[in-house]
Amino acid sequence: MKEGDLAPDIQLVSDSGEPFKLASLRGKKVVLYFYPRAATPGCTTEACEFRDASEAFAARGAVILGISPDGPGAQRKFKLNYELPFTLLCDVDKAATLAYGVWKEKSMYGRKAMGVERTTFLIGEDGRIRKIFPKVKAKGHAAQVLAAL
Repeated sequence: MKEGDLAPDIQLVSDSGEPFKLASLRGKKVVLYFYPRAATPGCTTEACEFRDASEAFAARGAVILGISPDGPGAQRKFKLNYELPFTLLCDVDKAATLAYGVWKEKSMYGRKAMGVERTTFLIGEDGRIRKIFPKVKAKGHAAQVLAAL
């Protein structure tokens, strides 16, 4: 996956349990951010920063979507607990994570394991990837993405 590529059209279930298709947002800018797990410290920091800047993103015509391997129940609870005003998508079978190339081997505390590498994709109105933010550090990331819009 590289900048300029057509973004894979993912079809997932949302935090509300409804089907969601990325192609439904064609014509809008999309901030598609992948995170490892709902309600963990880094993921909460990142989500809350996107929440706090959501009006600024909307003013620039951008829709925010979060994706993790969590199921609808966990995503819904995460969204409600932190009053997240955007859709969280459930990638339980890791289809989107694999399509976007963010399922990677990670090292934590000296152990290697497969997991989601925190990554954000800015997708243009034409469905093409405009910018990729790999190996994201949660704190300050929303401002970094907003500046790139």
